[in-house]
Amino acid sequence: MKNIAKKITVAALTTSLAFGIGTTFVNNKTVGAASNSNKVVVAGSSALLPLVSQAKKEFIKSNPSVSVLVSASSSIAGPQAVEKGAATIGACDWDATKAQGGFKAFSGLVAYKVSATPFAAIVNKDNPVSNLTTAQLQKIFTGKITNWKEVGGPDHDIIVNNRKIGSGTRLNFQAKALNGEDFMSGGNYKEQASSGSMVSSIGSDKYAIGFVDLAYVGGNVKALSLNNVKPSITNVKNGTYKVWAYGYLLTKGNATGANKKFIDYIQGSKFQNTTLSSLKFVPFKQAK
Repeated sequence: MKNIAKKITVAALTTSLAFGIGTTFVNNKTVGAASNSNKVVVAGSSALLPLVSQAKKEFIKSNPSVSVLVSASSSIAGPQAVEKGAATIGACDWDATKAQGGFKAFSGLVAYKVSATPFAAIVNKDNPVSNLTTAQLQKIFTGKITNWKEVGGPDHDIIVNNRKIGSGTRLNFQAKALNGEDFMSGGNYKEQASSGSMVSSIGSDKYAIGFVDLAYVGGNVKALSLNNVKPSITNVKNGTYKVWAYGYLLTKGNATGANKKFIDYIQGSKFQNTTLSSLKFVPFKQAK
């Protein structure tokens, strides 16, 4: 994480271009941030997108008069969009009211904890490697191990996939899976704009490696065990798998109206104890 601070300005500029003052884009339509109590506009983390999207589907069934619009790009985009008035709720993989990982604290925002999100290194399902140690993972993502045969795989170059600066998945994976080691920046290296593009890249290249939250694992990608501990809901709950972080929804000041109802629904016992597990998230009160 040593080099992240000097890259923050670039990430902030990129995000400010994506979120114009007072507007956001959902399904290619320009939408004003909600000024009335019956509109919810969520922007930010792509890791939390499966959670928020499913919550929307369930919530509007019992609240048909409420409009809920959801988009995702990166965690830093969430609090920035709320701060600028482009969204009413920002989804973020860290508590953005506090400085973290080189990012400033967003004053005036209130954070609501909604999940514990497990993150994992992923490879193509046809890759025979199923487990890496912390040291091996560090050396791969820093460019010191460059061939799969060095970790029990095929004799082929490793194609490292990373997320762009501003991604909460990147921030948490770097801090907790790599113990803060800097990522490589050259060689067989790619950066992905979202969790979805990360999965697409790994799923189409049997020599690639990347990382996502468990909600995205499936199809042509598989999650790797770390130090022989499988990334799973059970292992987050029992404290043996450590690569996870709380997910947050943030509002400008205390949440009110439909925004409060939406957050209350996600924090409620029904959603926490049923839907979250089916999406491979962990109820935030049950993580260790």
